[in-house]
Amino acid sequence: MNLRGLDLNLLVVMDALLTERSTTRAGERIHLSQSAVSGALARLRHFFGDELLIQVGHRMVPTPLAEDLMVPVREALLAIEAIVDKDKAFDHGTSTRRFRIMLSDYAATVLMTQTLPILQQAAPHIGIELISNSESAIPAVERGEVDLLLIAQQFASRNHPAQELFRDDYTCVVWSENQAVGDRLTLEQYLAAGHVVARFGRDQILSADEQFIQSEGVERRVEVVVMGFSMLPQFVIGTSRIATLHTRLARYYAQWLPIRLLKPPVEIPPIVEVMQWHRVRDEDRGLDWFRRALIDAMSPSGEPGNRFSR
Repeated sequence: MNLRGLDLNLLVVMDALLTERSTTRAGERIHLSQSAVSGALARLRHFFGDELLIQVGHRMVPTPLAEDLMVPVREALLAIEAIVDKDKAFDHGTSTRRFRIMLSDYAATVLMTQTLPILQQAAPHIGIELISNSESAIPAVERGEVDLLLIAQQFASRNHPAQELFRDDYTCVVWSENQAVGDRLTLEQYLAAGHVVARFGRDQILSADEQFIQSEGVERRVEVVVMGFSMLPQFVIGTSRIATLHTRLARYYAQWLPIRLLKPPVEIPPIVEVMQWHRVRDEDRGLDWFRRALIDAMSPSGEPGNRFSR
């Protein structure tokens, strides 16, 4: 293979520069001085015969060639990383690996609260970093910035592998002292009440259930918008409002909060939560073990004594 004298380490610098658009931040990202990054940029410019990044005011802007190279460079680095790690054995009992998981506050609550204690027993030295998926979820997978993304199936990328983790349906939640609603929630009551809903990011992205309800032509009177699913049951307390949320999450908070759980008067399709990872990590033994550990944790038939031993 003829790389025309290209030092592959320069691709690491190039990836950092195209991501950060700053020699200072790129240096911090890959632990190099600003002068070293500037020197590497000069070599990259000479090799590609292109400026790659142009200073515009206080920021650096990629050239068209640099824009075209962003994804191929990142994927090349991820493929090299996968080759280097391919034959590495993974022993969950001794591993000190740190797993970066991107997920919603809903998945963190219903999954990780019950999984983390078991994981600590099975793999006492691993680290777990949970990152919000409110924005840029798929790009984070594309860039290899997270090991695993937990996301509703309909929002997952078609370009990378995905595996079902669990399913859930929806429940309506009201304050336990709400006198406007009895043991059964009618559509008339549902439409007459004010609603608390969760929307995400700067663009106020709708949740899966709200997207479906709107597509069915059901007009709810939204009075409160919050930035996470876990806030929904908390914000109906002391009011006559209704929140529609995942049943697992509703049951979790019903243990602690003065709320009642009711069947929605609108038939909402169940949500399928999947795990997604970059395709170059298909043979990552550690990630394979971690995925199976999460599946075991969510399995009602799993035997705790046998979990995570594989």
